Amino acid sequence: MKKFPWTLILAGITLVLAIALIGVLLYLKNQPPVRRGIAPLVEIASMEADSAKWGENFPNQYASLLKTAANDTKTTYGGSLKYSKLEADPRLLILFAGYPFSKEYNEDRGHLNALADVRAIKRINEKSPATCYSCKSSDNPKLWSEMGMAAYDKTLFSDMTPKINNSIGCANCHEADTMRLIVTNPALEEALKAQGKDWRSFTRQEMRTVVCANCHVEYYFAGEGKYLTFPWEKGTRIENIAAYYQEEGFKDWEYPDAKTPMIKMQHPEYEFYTADSTHYKAGVACADCHMPYTRDGAAKYSSHDVHSPLLNPEVACGQCHTDVAYVTARVGTIQQQVSTTMLAAEDALVEAIDAIKAAAASSTANAAALDEARQLHREAQLRWDFIAAENSMGFHNPEEALRILADATNLARQAQIKALQAAGTVALLNR
Repeated sequence: MKKFPWTLILAGITLVLAIALIGVLLYLKNQPPVRRGIAPLVEIASMEADSAKWGENFPNQYASLLKTAANDTKTTYGGSLKYSKLEADPRLLILFAGYPFSKEYNEDRGHLNALADVRAIKRINEKSPATCYSCKSSDNPKLWSEMGMAAYDKTLFSDMTPKINNSIGCANCHEADTMRLIVTNPALEEALKAQGKDWRSFTRQEMRTVVCANCHVEYYFAGEGKYLTFPWEKGTRIENIAAYYQEEGFKDWEYPDAKTPMIKMQHPEYEFYTADSTHYKAGVACADCHMPYTRDGAAKYSSHDVHSPLLNPEVACGQCHTDVAYVTARVGTIQQQVSTTMLAAEDALVEAIDAIKAAAASSTANAAALDEARQLHREAQLRWDFIAAENSMGFHNPEEALRILADATNLARQAQIKALQAAGTVALLNR
């Protein structure tokens, strides 16, 4: 009696299953990318700059984004109403003397005004590089992809203008076919790599903060090509950034008469918030407060009407805090304390500048002591400006704000004393 051919049958079954599996894999490979939610009404091209096209698939998000064009509400220490910071605080004219920020320095308006505002600002001139467009337009991701950032940054601002038609929008933060949050600014990609980090490994909640770092960071224009660079190689705390600039020998400008090599800080919200702030350590993302979830009927979505949480605290703060009145009062107390401390640092800086200028004008000043005074001035002002340029009046990280401002005031007073010593004034007073 012959044995039943079980081996052949098993081999046949295995072959059939293998063919079926290959078929399934081929089918899945040829399917369109998986999207969250319902199927899109229209296909969105990769890096599509026109946010209105994205709005056909995501009308609530787009409708809320449009509100940023009309936001004109001022909070006690910020908001979206355009006003001159130079008129509000004339000391800034002294602190930024010799630099374009002494010509015009305004409160920022909403995202959809970014493009119009950068083109209108007096700080832009015929020599300005296209790098100044880096955080102003949803056209940038595609232009960076096509040109490369080095070529983009070498281009004059005026020559790039015809290619830039859209203000900040969907393509700055999202991948078109999946809607996942992504890093689009090559400078951010390079800065994270310098720290050994890969944003592709981050959680979605982490990315709801990281995408803001496409723009809301300290940066500078490196070299003749004005290459956009984040000074994060040594870390993102103010001491790390100051050390980086010192090692690079970089300066934004030389202060007139005092001849101090100065640094101008630029909206370092990401670095400041992620420096072990209370909310950051609790896992709170930027979008949780500035783009809180809301509802339109049964639809839940993140509002893209990006603005201060103090303008809608019941929604922005009420997601976590039950006593919203207490929270907003507490914010006010913190910001008032930081503001008072910041103005004290400004007073110290102004007096340090006066002392350095007087010493520099003296033919008998001690050169070594004067150079030390200049270095102290530089270190003091970049610390003050780290808080002054950051858009929360310290609330994103209150303890860090007060620590940095205390250092700024201390360094400014040291600069003043050292300048007086350089001029011989201290010795005369002590006789």
